[in-house]
Amino acid sequence: MTLEVKICGLKTPDTLDAALDAGADLVGFVFFPPSPRHIGLEEAHRLGERVRNRAAKVALSVDADDATLDAIVAALSPDLLQLHGSESATRVAQVKARFGLPVAKVIPVATAADLRQLRPYATVADRIMFDARAPKDATRPGGLGKPFDWRLLTRIQAPNGFMLSGGLNAENVAEALRMTEANGVDVSSGVERAPGKKDPDMIAAFVRAAREGDEARLARAMAGPL
Repeated sequence: MTLEVKICGLKTPDTLDAALDAGADLVGFVFFPPSPRHIGLEEAHRLGERVRNRAAKVALSVDADDATLDAIVAALSPDLLQLHGSESATRVAQVKARFGLPVAKVIPVATAADLRQLRPYATVADRIMFDARAPKDATRPGGLGKPFDWRLLTRIQAPNGFMLSGGLNAENVAEALRMTEANGVDVSSGVERAPGKKDPDMIAAFVRAAREGDEARLARAMAGPL
């Protein structure tokens, strides 16, 4: 399965162009006011028009109600809705039915016990994303630049595979892919020079490192055990 690379939290034309030029498969826009990556509906519409089918557009929300999601979908015309809050499996199914769009559900992970959350979502979410669990005093559930123990995912069985997020950057993404069977990687703070400020060169470096890491993983798989 081909690795999918997602650059999330894009807010400006130059960084969006950097992600598209680097070959990102998915470009993410954050609709959550407490986040430094939050984007308004008008700007999201303008950036969404700029994508021109070069990548899939992802709308990230956190425990959003139907009215909020209605506005987001109308502005961005996303290809994928990413639910990053405490949405239940029932809520995931409701969102899919209402909008007729695929839905990704983020599952926060700190310990092996957190992986028990996977089962109810695995049959309703089109994509599963594992992210580092935020501290109790955090003001937002993700984008904090902290990884979790990737070894926890070595035996995960998700019907459609899973994406890996949380603390990834160009220096560690190849190791993350080596340790897991992730078929997608998602980065936000790992390509920023300051919170919410993406760096075009860091974006390009991450996509390149992810592709190289995936190629190395595939080469090891083809070589088989020593």
